[in-house]
Amino acid sequence: MIIRIVGEGQYEVPESFYDELNVIDNKIVDLVSEGNEGEYKSELTKLIDNIKSCGNQIDATEIVESDVIVPPEDLTFEEAKEVFKGEGIFED
Repeated sequence: MIIRIVGEGQYEVPESFYDELNVIDNKIVDLVSEGNEGEYKSELTKLIDNIKSCGNQIDATEIVESDVIVPPEDLTFEEAKEVFKGEGIFED
């Protein structure tokens, strides 16, 4: 699976990590809907860190279609309300 982190590039992540990343994504959706800005930031950082640690960064010169696009770590809480809703960015 290819995941793009906006502003940081693409990572090839084994499919076996999809469920783990989806759990974090669903938690972010819940936190945003509850208005919990403090924990939201922490979980977004966790999501991005997990992608980087379990994936291999793709060379910037390669053109590969992304399966999932993750917003940057500095995404504001207001912006997150538009991104992390419904199923979130990882489809259930």
